[in-house]
Amino acid sequence: MAVTCFIRYQIDPFQRDNFERYAQAWGGIIPRCGGDLIGYFLPHEGSNDVGWGLIGFEDMAAYERYRAKLKSDTEGRANFQFAQAQRFILREERTWLEDVPSTRNVAREVTP
Repeated sequence: MAVTCFIRYQIDPFQRDNFERYAQAWGGIIPRCGGDLIGYFLPHEGSNDVGWGLIGFEDMAAYERYRAKLKSDTEGRANFQFAQAQRFILREERTWLEDVPSTRNVAREVTP
């Protein structure tokens, strides 16, 4: 059973650039540690203080292996420390979702 960790961030809207830098750093760290990075998302229209991160795993055991690798990853620790030092993340919520396999990564149809 594949699962996705859906992370909702409440961010300081005046530090959007710091959140973007934080999100970009995960682009190399998460896959290296064993997660399937679906993506990070910045506020665009509407709320200016909510960002999202989605990370997929084969199962919860894969997530536990990822967590262990992440704890020893130098860049991962540095990115967490950057967020703590700059204080642009005001709140973080995690929700675990079970994937519906036939709907994951379905590309749009291209019409001529």
